Amino acid sequence: MPTRRSCLKALGLGLAAQLPAQISSKADSTKLAMPGLYRGRVIAVQNPAAIVSGRFQPEPIRQMIRKGMATLTGTDGGADAWRQFFGPGDVVGIKVNPVGQPHVISSPEVVREIIAGLNSAGVPAKEIVVYDRYRKQFFGAGFDKWLPEGVRTSYAAEDYEGVQQGIEGYDRDHYMDMALTLPGYDVSNLTARRSYAARFITQQVNKLINLPVLKDHQSAGVTLALKNMSHGLVNNVCRSHNTITANACGSFIPAVVAMPVIRNKAVLHILDGIKGLYHGGPGAKPQFVWEHQTMYFATDPVALDHIGWKAIDEKRLAVGMKRIADDKPDRFSTYLNRQPEHIELAGALGLGEWDEKKIDLRRIQLS
Repeated sequence: MPTRRSCLKALGLGLAAQLPAQISSKADSTKLAMPGLYRGRVIAVQNPAAIVSGRFQPEPIRQMIRKGMATLTGTDGGADAWRQFFGPGDVVGIKVNPVGQPHVISSPEVVREIIAGLNSAGVPAKEIVVYDRYRKQFFGAGFDKWLPEGVRTSYAAEDYEGVQQGIEGYDRDHYMDMALTLPGYDVSNLTARRSYAARFITQQVNKLINLPVLKDHQSAGVTLALKNMSHGLVNNVCRSHNTITANACGSFIPAVVAMPVIRNKAVLHILDGIKGLYHGGPGAKPQFVWEHQTMYFATDPVALDHIGWKAIDEKRLAVGMKRIADDKPDRFSTYLNRQPEHIELAGALGLGEWDEKKIDLRRIQLS
């Protein structure tokens, strides 16, 4: 009799057992494409000094990033670490996450240190583009006020809205087509069944640093590296979790990230877990925010998300809650069945290493 794991693997290999997906997207593959230079390697750097009295501390964070990049790449963490991925001639995007504002978002201290790393590798400020999908959320969080002079910003749409099928800001030549639509739309409607990639990722940059935060999510279970890309780099994403029972995140997330223009350009993933959210996401309710004091570094988003998922589950157990996959709806998290299995399915699609026995987790404690 097939095991659940074998069934999940079969589903992931084509996503055909649930929702078939087709991709129209091209981008040159290199050794940096997912799962990147260091398949299965995840670096976790903890430093209690990174946040004091609720305020992020620039120097301890700089030390965390330098140590994390050093351990990931086998260098001293300086310019040589960043040069493994970036150099003169690159235009580098940074995908931030403002959704949990004001409590859990990509912090300015982390963003600025990443920019400094890119500068050390020979990427000038004018060739760095910081992005989020919605202009109103992006600027409302204040990212434009934190960036060094010359760094550019980009977005794909003005603000969140429930249909999300507008094409302005997106590229018709790069899409994921899935037989899934919002209610009231015919499945033969190509606009309704496709998610188009933002021009930011298709035309404006040739490499991407993915900068998610450590958060619970009502429908996807967690929103970490994979979901920061799947729901931040394409349009028409509400169809993936339209109601508390019509939830297709398990299939949708890996299908989007498998688009060549995403999987081949996203070469480095840095998870900002200095603060985390263990329940009620993606919007951050303060009663579920905790100081995790840890940052994670990887080229493999699947291995990274596996470890991040475990960190959230450990916090949930510590406060007397159930693990995400075993949880039932409450007034803060209303979806009937959350779908963190998107991480395992992404592994089955070759986007990274899911098997925990093959994940090389290296924990570093800084004082």
